[in-house]
Amino acid sequence: MTHSPAMNIEPLRIPFSIPAPSAPLARFVFAYIIFTPRSLTLIDAGVAGSEQQIFSHLQQSGRRPEEISSLILTHAHPDHIGAAKAIREATGCTIAAHGADQAWIEDTDRQNRERPVPGFDQLVGGPVAVGRVVEDGDTLELGDGRILEVIHTPGHSPGSISLLLLPDMALFSGDAIPVPGDIPIYDDPVASLKSIERLMSIDGITSLFSSWDELKEGEEVYWAMDDGYARIQEVHDVVKGVLADHPGIDPAELTGMVGREIGLPAGPENPLVTRSLLAHVRALQKA
Repeated sequence: MTHSPAMNIEPLRIPFSIPAPSAPLARFVFAYIIFTPRSLTLIDAGVAGSEQQIFSHLQQSGRRPEEISSLILTHAHPDHIGAAKAIREATGCTIAAHGADQAWIEDTDRQNRERPVPGFDQLVGGPVAVGRVVEDGDTLELGDGRILEVIHTPGHSPGSISLLLLPDMALFSGDAIPVPGDIPIYDDPVASLKSIERLMSIDGITSLFSSWDELKEGEEVYWAMDDGYARIQEVHDVVKGVLADHPGIDPAELTGMVGREIGLPAGPENPLVTRSLLAHVRALQKA
C-alpha cells in the first residue's frame, strides 16, 4: 500500500472479478480515505463487500468506521458504488455525487438495464440515496484546512467527477484517465478527451490518485494524462480504419478486430468494450 503521510491520504486497492465464459476477468479498483483529525472522507466505495476491507483498514489505523462523514462517488459504475449502501447504513455518512449519475446510483436496477455488466448483482449491494448533489466548481470542506474542489469530467460517464484536494494539489481522477494497454471503457470519447485536456490545464498538481492505476507524482502526473489521452486517440484511429475497410461491420466483429489492433487479450468480447467502440462510431458519424 502506498501511503501519503503528509497529505494523510491512503489508497485501498480492492480486487474483484467479472464473470466470463472461460474464466473470471480479474480487475481491481482503488478507493481512497482522506484522514483529518475529526473525520474521514471516503472517495468511492468499491464493489459489494468492500466495506469489510475499508472498515478493517480503518480499525488497524486506530480510527472508527463511524468517523466517515462523507462518501464521495466519482461516478455511478458498479465498482465505485457497490458497497455504498452498506457503508451508508453502517456509518450514517452523507453520499455525494454528480446529478448526471444520480439516477443510476439511486436506481441500480435501471443502471443494470441501461448498462448491463456481467455479474452486476454480485458487484452492487443495492441502491443508495444521494444526500448531496454536486456540480462543477462546488467545494467540500473536510476540516483541518482541506477542501475538495469538484471538477466535472464527463466522458467515462455523464456524471463523472474528479476532485482536487486543496491546498495539497492532489487530484483524484476517478476513471477519467484511461490506462494504456487496458480495456477502453467510456461512453463518449470526445467528452473524455476534453475532460483530460481540462485536467492537463491545471498547473501544479503534485499527485494523481486514479481509480485504476498506481499513484503518480511530480512529472508522472502529466505523463499519465498524456498517455491516457493518446490511448483514446489510438482507439479512435483504429476504429476509423476498421470502418473504412469494413463498412457495415457488426459490433462483435468490430470489437474483435479493434481489440487485436490495440493489443487486448484474446477471448470473449467484453460488452463494455463494445459499448466504448460504438461510442467512437457515433463520434465518427457526427464528424
